[in-house]
Order: sequence, then structure tokens, then C-alpha cells
Amino acid sequence: MRKRSTLFQTSLYTEIVINAPKQRVWQALFQKDQWKHWNTFLYDCDSKVPFRKGQEVFLSLRRLPHEDETEIEPVVTQVQPRVCLSWVASIPGFRNEYVFELQEIGVGRTQYIHKNYYSGFLTRVFLPFIRGDEQRGNQRMARELKRYVESF
Repeated sequence: MRKRSTLFQTSLYTEIVINAPKQRVWQALFQKDQWKHWNTFLYDCDSKVPFRKGQEVFLSLRRLPHEDETEIEPVVTQVQPRVCLSWVASIPGFRNEYVFELQEIGVGRTQYIHKNYYSGFLTRVFLPFIRGDEQRGNQRMARELKRYVESF
């Protein structure tokens, strides 16, 4: 993983234990065309474009359930099956890296970790307005993933 600049950097962190094997959690997370069945935070806008390192994908997010979606076109930076998926969305002066990690913590139990790293001089401008809503969106996604995967 690339070293991140420490200039105006901050992060968010969410984790949850999912009572399901890592493979099942990975499948739900990686198949973005299936997000519509469980995910009210992130949306796939082009299911023909897969998660592949270096690939630009077209997604949108809804931090609060009734707000308008914010469209993003991140570049996938890492795909390590059943372990890690990450992408970076950026505009000049603002960079947001999403990292999703899966850790096996026992037979049929998976620790799901969602991290966001924000950097750039505009972080101080944007983050105060989105930080709380973004954290709640990350937590909502974790709970929804847990509910969805555990329902099988």
C-alpha cells in the first residue's frame, strides 16, 4: 500500500463481527451489483465495470438515508480476495481512500473493518461537514452487511 501524506490527514474507523465465513462476507462485499439487496450507503452505478486493481468504477454514496446521492469515480487500488478491497476517490486538494478488510477470527466468524483516510488541504474544509454523517453511513453499511450475510 502506498505511503499516505501526513499533511491534513485524518481517518474514520468502523468494525463489526459477522457470524459467517470470510468467503461469504467477501462475496457480498465484492459483488457490487448485489449491493442493492442490502447496502443503503454505497451504490453501484455501472455493474459492468468490475473491481479490478487500476480500474475506475462509478459509484455513489448516501451518507444519510434521505439525502441525495453523491457520485464518485474512484480508482481501485487493491483487490486481495477474501482479505482487502480498497479504492481512492479524489479531487484536487481532497483525497478519500476507502479500505475494507476481512479478518477470520474463528470458525465461521469474520471481523469486518472499514477505514477511510482523508488527506489534502481541503480536508479541513470538507470534513467538518461530512465526518459525522460519513461515520454513521460506514456503521450503517457494516450493520447491513452483517444482517445480509448472516441471513443465509
